[in-house]
Amino acid sequence: MANDSMKLSKNLLRMKFMQRGLNEETKKQLEEDEKRIISDEHWYLDLPELKAKESLIIEEKSFVPCEDLKYGRISFKGFNPEVEKLMVLMNPKDKEEKEEEDISQMQTDITDEEMALRYESLVESMKKKFQKKRQRAAEEAPEESSTKRVFLKPQA
Repeated sequence: MANDSMKLSKNLLRMKFMQRGLNEETKKQLEEDEKRIISDEHWYLDLPELKAKESLIIEEKSFVPCEDLKYGRISFKGFNPEVEKLMVLMNPKDKEEKEEEDISQMQTDITDEEMALRYESLVESMKKKFQKKRQRAAEEAPEESSTKRVFLKPQA
């Protein structure tokens, strides 16, 4: 490095074997150049600051309010008698309502005559469904089967 008139490139000066022979001023200048390059190449996003949105999520420790359950635990047909006793104590109206629903379902809306007519039409339609094609044709047009068709010769 006796000849200062000849300047070496920065890339060559950054190499490890060249670092040993450099003086203090040149080392400082290279470090400053590297810092400037890094700061120039650093990316910034020009986005507005995100505002915190209100949370619409409600945390529940139990799924009972989500499912609109009346009791936390339910038992049927004597599986857990203690729970069933609590169910009766908490809502005595439930059994009465269920009995009324059962009675209303048991009542008939259709008279016996109407049911017989509907059943008759159902039987007829099922009978037609399972008949052969020839049997169906015979039932539909019994008059035509008595008259025999004859080939008519066209007149010339």
